[in-house]
Amino acid sequence: MDTLLLNTAYFPPVSYMSNLNRHPSALIEQFEHYGKQSYRNRCEILSANGKLPLTVPIKKNGKIKFLTKEAEIDYSTPWQKLHYKGIESAYKNSPFYDYYEEDFRPYFEHKEKYLLDLNLNILHTLADLLKLHTRIELTEDYIPEGTEAFTDFRSTIHPKNPQTFPADLKPYPQTFGEKFPFMPNLSILDLLFNMGPETKEYL
Repeated sequence: MDTLLLNTAYFPPVSYMSNLNRHPSALIEQFEHYGKQSYRNRCEILSANGKLPLTVPIKKNGKIKFLTKEAEIDYSTPWQKLHYKGIESAYKNSPFYDYYEEDFRPYFEHKEKYLLDLNLNILHTLADLLKLHTRIELTEDYIPEGTEAFTDFRSTIHPKNPQTFPADLKPYPQTFGEKFPFMPNLSILDLLFNMGPETKEYL
C-alpha cells in the first residue's frame, strides 16, 4: 500500500485519523509553504453554540511566505487557556472526557516553539491512545504533487474542502446531539471523548 502523505494538523479531524489508521506508513510534509486557514493550526469541536474552531496563532516574523517547519507559535495571547476552557466546556459531560483529559492537558501548559513540534507530539499521543500501528515520519524534502508511491491527501483534508463520507456512515452520539444534527469530521477529540475505546473501530 502507498505511503500516506499529509499536512501537519492540530488535533486532526476524524478523516485524517481514519486515513492514518488504514495505512502502515505516513509522511508529514514539513517543506511546503505554510498555508493559512487550514487544519495545520486549527481544529473544530462541537460546543453548546455549535461548531467552534480553535486556532493556534502563528508569528508573522516579517515573512510573507515560510515553510511549515518554520511556523512559530505566537503566545502573545492566552490561546492555550482559551482552548483548554473551550474543550472542557464542550466535553466535560461526555462519557470519556475524564478518562483522556490528563493525556492532553500538558499541551495547554507547555509552550512549544514550533507548531510542527506541538502537532507531532499530539499526533503521537493520539496514535498511542488509539493503538495505531502506522509509522509516522517527516518528509526529508518537498514531495511534488503526483509523485508515485504516495497517497497524497495534503490538499484533500482541508476545512474548505467538503469531505465526502460514505452514505452508510453511522453517526455516533455527540455531546450536544439533542441540539444539533450530527456533525461529521470534527476534531478527533470529539470522537474520542464520546466513543472512548470504540474510537479505533469507528475509524
